[in-house]
Amino acid sequence: MTTEISIRELKDALRKQAHANRNAQENKDDLSRRIVGAFMSLPEYAEAETVMFYIDVRSEVRTRHDLELALQSGKTIVIPWCNAEGELELFRLDSMDELEVGMYKILEPRTELRSLPEKQVNVESLDLIMVPGVGFDRRGGRMGHGKGYYDKLLQHARKNTPLVALAFECQVFDEIPVADHDIYMDKLITEDHVYKGRGRN
Repeated sequence: MTTEISIRELKDALRKQAHANRNAQENKDDLSRRIVGAFMSLPEYAEAETVMFYIDVRSEVRTRHDLELALQSGKTIVIPWCNAEGELELFRLDSMDELEVGMYKILEPRTELRSLPEKQVNVESLDLIMVPGVGFDRRGGRMGHGKGYYDKLLQHARKNTPLVALAFECQVFDEIPVADHDIYMDKLITEDHVYKGRGRN
């Protein structure tokens, strides 16, 4: 129990530091373009038919500027959105016009489109998954907002589907404390490096 509490306290401290670092990061647009460009240059991206992008919120690495390019690539582009139960669902995105500003000023699929069968995607059909996060270490350890949204989603992904996280270098720490349910990334891309993570066992 003591270990669980100390891990939680350490994560909270690191989360605060990572948020502060990310909020203070300058040139977010330029750096984001470099990071997303590196993601779209990966061999894993070239090989994938169905790719999940996240849509940036607040000070995350910005992906929305490159979504249009991804939509023109001939690949199936999928984005996550959070339902009323606090779980992530997947939406097949065919056009930026299918998005609207929702609660908390988050860009998400238009409400009337979400329940269409042709728009719903199963996580097991994804060939490559882009993952956001608050803090990371160079082994692919990841820390989110503490709600477990992505952990729940990623545990159902195919084992051979690469998990690639995007972050600014200021979000990378020497070590992120991980619990049993936490999932390691296969790669972490920053503006300066592509780190090879431990991935899932």
